[in-house]
Amino acid sequence: MSSRPDATARRADGRHGRPWRAVGAAVVVLVAMVGSGMIGAALQTTEADRPPQPTARAGAGTSDPTLTAPFEDADLDGAESTPAGLPRSAPSAISIPRIGVDAQIIALGTNPDGTVEVPPLEKAMLAGWYEPGPSPGELGNAVIVGHVDSAAIGAAVFFSLGALQPDDSITISRTDGTAAHFQVDSVASYPKDAFPTDQVYGPANRPGLRVITCGGVFDETLGDYPENVIVFATLAD
Repeated sequence: MSSRPDATARRADGRHGRPWRAVGAAVVVLVAMVGSGMIGAALQTTEADRPPQPTARAGAGTSDPTLTAPFEDADLDGAESTPAGLPRSAPSAISIPRIGVDAQIIALGTNPDGTVEVPPLEKAMLAGWYEPGPSPGELGNAVIVGHVDSAAIGAAVFFSLGALQPDDSITISRTDGTAAHFQVDSVASYPKDAFPTDQVYGPANRPGLRVITCGGVFDETLGDYPENVIVFATLAD
């Protein structure tokens, strides 16, 4: 498949691995993620040129309980104390002060073959919201994806996503004029064949946010990033 940018949306494959696929009302991630847009790492020749990576890493084919979504998503004591969240409203922009992100958000869906869209390469500084899922601030896990880099521009919108730390803030502006303020719970890198589907797309009893890009060291032989960087965050009180 050509690595040239599509005029609308790109499949999560091409130079960066295999696709996401949607099944029924919920998305099931067979293997990761925002693929074809994350190109350009072949231009990175020094450590300083590479995107920062989180210290937490999951092993391939393993289920490491320390790298799953925070326990706040689980009703461990049986109490009915789940927040209602905000009404549904499309996001318009994302701000992440620690890493200098202040980007517009476009809505994404699925391609006709069931793979998840990613932002077009010519818009690598934009983030994308998975529209079939919850909106940011709504009950459940909202998913925002973005490119790590591009051959055309170098570092893209989520180049520094792996540098985030617990308690960092993420603000999502919404088209209804409100803003959803999230606090980072954890940041981790997962091999693409060990993508934590349930923790990203599964049900949650509170408003959550998942921000995702490609990660690891670009494999020049395969033309792919081997990992995904995932930020888990919860709506702040």
